[in-house]
Parts: sequence; C-alpha cells; structure tokens
Amino acid sequence: MLLTRLLSACHHFPGFVYYGARLCEATQTVEIDVRPRKGSKPICSCCNKPGSGYDTLHERRFEFIPLRGFAVILLDSMRRVDCRQCGVKVEAVPWAVGKHTLTKAYMPFLAQWARKLSWKETARSFRTSWERVLQAVEWVVDGGLHNRELGTIRAFGVDEIQYGRGHQYVTLVYQIEAGCTRLLRVGQERTKECFTKFFGMIGKPLCEKVEFVRSDMWKPIAHHCPNALNILDRFHVVAKMNKAIDEVRADEAWRMTRDGYEPVLKKSRWRLLKRRENRTGKQRVRLRDLLQYNLRGVRA
Repeated sequence: MLLTRLLSACHHFPGFVYYGARLCEATQTVEIDVRPRKGSKPICSCCNKPGSGYDTLHERRFEFIPLRGFAVILLDSMRRVDCRQCGVKVEAVPWAVGKHTLTKAYMPFLAQWARKLSWKETARSFRTSWERVLQAVEWVVDGGLHNRELGTIRAFGVDEIQYGRGHQYVTLVYQIEAGCTRLLRVGQERTKECFTKFFGMIGKPLCEKVEFVRSDMWKPIAHHCPNALNILDRFHVVAKMNKAIDEVRADEAWRMTRDGYEPVLKKSRWRLLKRRENRTGKQRVRLRDLLQYNLRGVRA
C-alpha cells in the first residue's frame, strides 16, 4: 500500500515493518499495523540490550501524526523480553517512550501547535485530549532541559506572572543578553527556596560570573550574585514611589481633618499619581489649585 511505503520512507523503525493499513470511516481514523521483522530480537526496555522473546501482550494503540483530518493509529502487539540482567520486561519500541501512548513523532508536533494555540484548542483541532497535549509538552520540555547547555550567563532577569484566580504567581528567571534571550527556570512560587534551587542548578562558578541582574528589589539575589550590578525594575520602582506618596497624602489628610482644617487633600489620590497625559481637564484644574498649598503630600 502506498501509505505504508510512504511511512517506511519518512519514519523508518529498525526491526519493525508496516504490515498493513486500513481506513475506518466511522471513526475517521487510519489504523496501521506494525510488526517486528522476522528474526529480529526484542530490546529490553531497562538495559536496552537484545534478548530472547518471552511472550506477546495484547495489542496496543499509539497515536501518530494526523493525516488530512484523519487520526492515525499505530497498532502493535508488544513482546516481552527474557533479559538475562533484568528478567522478564516489556520490549522497547523505537516510536514510543515508556508507557506513553503518543509516538515520538507526534509529541513534538502537538507541542509545536500548543505554542500557537491554547491547549484546549490544540486538543480539539487534532482530536485528542487536553491531558495528551500536556504529556507532549512535558516530554518536549524535559528533553530540552536534559540537552540544554547553560554556558556563561552574564545577565538575567527575574519577574513573576499571575495565573489562576487570586494572588497566585509563578516566578520566571530568564537570560537577557544580546543574541541570547531564553527562559532558564519557572518556579511555582515566589520564595527563597525557589531561587536557591535556581542558583544551585547553575552552580557557584556561574553565579560569580554574572554581571547584571534585573530584579524587583529582592534581597536574596544579591547574596548569590555578589559581583552583579542589580538593575531595578522600573515598574516596581514607580510602584514603591506611588505607594510612599499615597501614604504621605493619606496621613496628612487624616491629620488635617482631625485638626479642623479644610480637607483639600480629600479625593486627590489620582490627581497626584496619574500621568500628566492621562489626567482629565477637571483633574488638571484641581491639581493646579492643590499645588498652591505647602503640604507634604504635594511636595512629595
């Protein structure tokens, strides 16, 4: 059949052959039988050494890259190996990993689409489940982390993003250099232990070579990178300044009300904190009147 010949040319599995293919119109799937070659020995999934066959298990289904809207399923009755070192084990197959029902070719395919679409939309488009998309992304990420070379890190940044409802954050550590911008670590929470794991991962020699750190005024970073220049995040600097100005204004407004003065600072928070281009005409007039008073909140 032309389809099996095409798969043999594009995705050749040593020791196995595509035995046949059939179209199931009711389920819109293409089922392809995979069989071991005559005389080929099964490979132990623990030590990756060939051994003698023990018995054959029930047929298993493996999801392959879809073809023109049809799901492609590889069918194989996996053998068990009588390994001299490991005992009786299920054979290792070249198209899958462990107990994954997704093939090695299909998982990068799903993960690539999961970068462009939401995981739910990816699962719907390729007629699989959200959990399968998660498995594909995890497998690709684990492979990338295993083969990653950190090299020399001269500058990195730290930030957090909110997920879910409430104050739930993940901490991101990313390298920011000319020609190299990449994510280094994702931490579940914003804790000291999270950063300790990151610095333990890159090691003390790399920490000492870091020259610049972009952060949000977090003290544990300076402890681990003593030679780095700490560049403060503009957003957090402005947020701290606005908070300090608002605290001075609120305290002064409370004291003026207590002492019986005219409450000129009442409802003046956004007149003081807003950018010039964002103020309304009414706010500009009231701010001009407010600046005539020699108050601590106004001076701040």
